[in-house]
Amino acid sequence: MDESKKMTKKTLHKGFLLAFLASVIWGVSGAVQQIVAKDSNIPAMWFVGTRTLVAGVILLIIALIVLPKKEFFSIFKSWKDTLTLVAFSIFGLFANMYTFFYAIQTGNSSTATILQYLSPLFIMLGAVIFTHKKVLRIDVISFALALLGVVLLITRGDISHLAIPFVSLLWGIGGGITAALYIVIPQRLIAKHNGLLVTGWGMLIAGVFSNIFTPVWVNPPHLSTKSLIGVITVILLSNVIAFLLMVFSTKYTTAATISITDAVQPFTTLVLSVIFLSYSVNLPEIIGAVIVVFAIYILNRYDTDGD
Repeated sequence: MDESKKMTKKTLHKGFLLAFLASVIWGVSGAVQQIVAKDSNIPAMWFVGTRTLVAGVILLIIALIVLPKKEFFSIFKSWKDTLTLVAFSIFGLFANMYTFFYAIQTGNSSTATILQYLSPLFIMLGAVIFTHKKVLRIDVISFALALLGVVLLITRGDISHLAIPFVSLLWGIGGGITAALYIVIPQRLIAKHNGLLVTGWGMLIAGVFSNIFTPVWVNPPHLSTKSLIGVITVILLSNVIAFLLMVFSTKYTTAATISITDAVQPFTTLVLSVIFLSYSVNLPEIIGAVIVVFAIYILNRYDTDGD
C-alpha cells in the first residue's frame, strides 16, 4: 500500500512537471511571437496559415506513428463530429491565433497574453448567458478581481489614459473570447477521440481555411534571419512541443493540478519581455497582472473542485 501511494505521488509530480514545462514554453513562445508580430513584413494571415499548416502536418505525422491506424480518420465518420472539428478549427484555433497576433502587433506580448488568460472568465460568462448557469459568489469575486486587475494592467495605475492602444485592448479581449471557444468547442470531441488527432486535424483545417484567403506560397514575405528563427520557434515550441507535453501531463495528473500551472505562462512572457524585449513595467501593472492570474486561478480551482 505504501509503495502504491509512493508511486502515485511520483506520478502526480511527473504530471505537474510536464504541465509546468508546457506552460513555461507557451510563455516563451508568447515573448518570441512579439519579434514576429512586430516585423511589418509578416502579414497576420500568412503567419497564421504557415503556423497552422506546418504544426498540423507535424502533429498528424506523430499521430500516425504513435496511434492505431484505425483511429486516424475516426473523427470524420460522423457529420456532427466533422462539423464540430471545423468549428473548432475556424472559431477556436484560427480566430485565436489571428486575434492574439494583432493584440501583440498593436500592443505587446505581455498584455496580450494576460488578456488571453481571461478565457475561463469568458467561459463562465457564456455559461451564465446561454445556459442560465446560477451565478455563484466565487464567480462574482473572480469577475470583480479580474476587472480590477485588467484596469491596473492597461492603465498602469493612471485611469486617465490607456497604457496600450484601444485597438490592442479590443484584440486582446478578442483573444480571450476566442481562447474560450478554443477550450469549449472541442470538449466533446476530445472526450470521444484522441486529443492529438483533434488538434492535429484542427490545425490542418485552420491552415487550409487561412490559405483560402492568403496562400502561403503567393508573395511570401521577405523574412530577416531573426524573424525566420522566430516563426520556426513559435511553431515548434507553441504548437508542437508544449502541446505534446500538456497532453502527456494529463496521463499523470489531474485537471486541478494542471490548472495551477496555467499561471506560469503569463508571468513567463512578462519576465522575458522585460529582460529581452525592453518592456518596462511599474508596480500597479505588476499588481494588476498578479490579481488577474489569482482571479482566474480561484475560478479554475473552484470549477475543477466542483466537478
